[in-house]
Order: sequence, then C-alpha cells, then structure tokens
Amino acid sequence: MLEKITNTFSDIVRTVSGKSTITEKNIEETVEQIKMALLEADVNLRVVRRFVNATIEEAKGEKVLRAVDPGQQFVKIIYDRIVALLGDSKVDLQLKGPDTQSVVLLLGLQGAGKTTAAHKLAARLVKNGRKALLVACDLVRPAAVEQLKQLGEKINVPVYFEEGASDAVAVAKNSISYAKKNGIDTVIVDTAGRLQIDDSMMKELVDVKKAVNPVETILVADAMTGQNAVDIAKSFDEQLGLSGVILTKFDSDARGGAALSLKSITGKPILFIGTGEKTEDFEPFHPERIASRILGMGDIVSLVEKAQETVDIEEAKKLEQKMARNEFTLDDMLEQFDRVNKMGSLSSLIDMIPGLSGQIDESKLNLDGMKRQKAIIQAMTKKERANHLIIGPSRRKRIAKGSGTSVAEVNKLIKQFEKTKLTMKKLSRNKGMQAKLMSQLGNFR
Repeated sequence: MLEKITNTFSDIVRTVSGKSTITEKNIEETVEQIKMALLEADVNLRVVRRFVNATIEEAKGEKVLRAVDPGQQFVKIIYDRIVALLGDSKVDLQLKGPDTQSVVLLLGLQGAGKTTAAHKLAARLVKNGRKALLVACDLVRPAAVEQLKQLGEKINVPVYFEEGASDAVAVAKNSISYAKKNGIDTVIVDTAGRLQIDDSMMKELVDVKKAVNPVETILVADAMTGQNAVDIAKSFDEQLGLSGVILTKFDSDARGGAALSLKSITGKPILFIGTGEKTEDFEPFHPERIASRILGMGDIVSLVEKAQETVDIEEAKKLEQKMARNEFTLDDMLEQFDRVNKMGSLSSLIDMIPGLSGQIDESKLNLDGMKRQKAIIQAMTKKERANHLIIGPSRRKRIAKGSGTSVAEVNKLIKQFEKTKLTMKKLSRNKGMQAKLMSQLGNFR
C-alpha cells in the first residue's frame, strides 16, 4: 500500500528528524525531494505546486529555524501538509435517522469495483445497526445482477432486482417502494458503468438520481488509475454532484496519486478505501492515519481497532484463564491464527506498525507460512492438539504427510508452540506486564 511514496518519505523523515539545526538550504533541498516524490506518485501538478509553496513558506518561519527541535518541527509541518492534501479529517456518511429512509447512490466506470464496494458498504452499515437493501440497477454489464445477488446472500442482505428488466430508472423507483414496505432504512443503489464516460450513461444516472433522491452520491474509483481517477471524479461531479468518493484497490496502489490529489482538485472527501478482496477489507478513510503511513510512522490506532474488532471479550477471558493454568493448546493456537487472518493481510498489518511501514520488502514476506502452520495443526488428531507431548517421531511423519509439509516444519511448529506457551505463562503471572500492555492499548481507544 503506497510503497513507493512511503519509502521515499520515510527516508526524508529519517534524515530531517535527526538534524539538530535546520537551515534554509536544508529546507529547500528537502522540499525538492518531496516535490519529486509527489510527481513520481502521479500527484496532480497544481497540487504539488501548492504543497511545495505552503511547506516552504511555513518551514522558513521562525517556528522551525529557531525551534528547540527543528528537525521534528519540520517533519510536523510535512505531516500537516499531507493531512491537508488528504482531506484534513475523516468524513462520515450523512445518513438520516433509522426511522427515516436514506438512499446511497454508487456511480463509476466499469471495472472500478462498484458492485463489490456496494456489498462491503452494506456489510459495514448492517454491522453498525442499519437495515440495508442492495439494488441491482446495473442492467448493462453481463452478470452484474447475478454478482450482486450472490454478494448480498453472502452477507445476508436482501437484493432488489427485477428479472429481465431493461429500465434502470423504473427498478430504482420500485426499490424505494419495496424498502418502505419492508421497513428498510438504508438503500444502496448499484448503477451501470461504461469503459468510458458517455452521454447515454450520464443521462441514465441523472434520471436514476432524480428517481431515488439520494442523501449520498458516491463515486467508486480505482486508486491505481492515479490522476485519471481525479479527472473521472471531476466529470461525474460536474453532471451529478458527488458527495464523496470510495477508492478501491487501495492495497495495490503503490503510488498514491489519486488519494493525494482528489480532495484538492474536486473538493470531495474520500469516504472509504477498499484494502483487499474480503468483505471486511473496507475501511473509513482517516487522512491523519494515511499521512502517518506515508511518512513511515505506521498506523497503530487502526491496528488496535482491527484487533478489537476480532476479539471477543468472553473468549479473551477464557484464554487468559487457560494461560494462567498453563492449559494453552494447539487448538488455541489455531484460533489465534484465524484471528490474525481476520485482521487482514500480513503486509497490510506491517504497514500499520511504526518503524516497519515501507521498510520490509513484501516480496520476501513468507505469506504462506501461516497457512502451512494451520495445515499442520489441522492434520493432527484431537488428542494431539490437546497434548502436544504425545506427538512422537511416527506421529510427526504422519502429520507432515497429511499436511503436505516436512517433518522439519512440524518440529519447528511444535517448538514455536512451546515457546509461545511459555511466554503466555510468564505474561499471565506478571500482573505488571499485563497492566503495562493494557495501558498502552488504552491510549489508543
């Protein structure tokens, strides 16, 4: 995620933050590096010029040059400028109260990921207590209706569609009546796209918008298209009046041009980002957290939030009791693997860890390691998982064969398990260490 720009900015931050004195020459040299990094990231030229001028003007003031820690002060200015580019602060959906109906209209070109974004948004809103309906108004792309039906079924959200329909405006109108009759408070309308903007598509979208009167008109754009995404947003906004943007494929965007240009050029906030293929890989867009990631400072707040989403309080208490009684088993270890997996990809988690963001070559990450370890545990019998001490040489051979791994890998896992068990036992008995850990987590709640 934003690897190229993160690597460059991380180097800049490391160089600047260590300086005990900052001169005007330092500032100019650093800003020139930033300028090149932004241009290479496919950031709009006008945006780059504004960024550079504002940074130089602020950095050359007495606040930096005479500061006690000028390097840190200069880094703070760069951080603040990037946050401003990204949109200053998180913007929430402006939905009406649950006793009133809210319609969210999703627009975008074909291939941007509208249908996938629609189901991810629906899943998030349902989790937050809304009653959602997905509406299949993409009657152009083959199998678009069927795709939405399958995705709706996957998250247990109803999908309104009309078999053999050819009039998207009529489907949209009818869906509103259906939602009212069934007490649904949030309607998400998935519309047709084209490979490029054309008059017939825009006319249909204008008519659909009039028919449903949405509280949110959101463009779904592919983050990897850089400045093209910004140009597309401008075109849609001019004819339909956007309220915000969802950037898909954000996890695959190494440059960041779209994210860093959109707000400045269009004035429209980025509301959500798609960070993977799973339903839960969909995050609210926090400018300050993304800025922190870009500068290589990680995003510990999002990391803690992801952890909190996957932790069940009762399960956590049971695990704590098992640790105290030294009863942690391989089944428990398997559950922890699943919990980490729910938090997202290993590479996305590393991006959030301060000091590691942008510093690890993702091509060298052993992303299959956890899958192989899970396979080893799953190849064991219930008795073996409950008591690893009975797993002798012959059992290890059988487990290796059953999991498609080697005896050496089975041995390594068991050693890792014993080490983990010992660490957990120590942690359960060290109340001071537990309190310190909880206070650190508490700072980010």
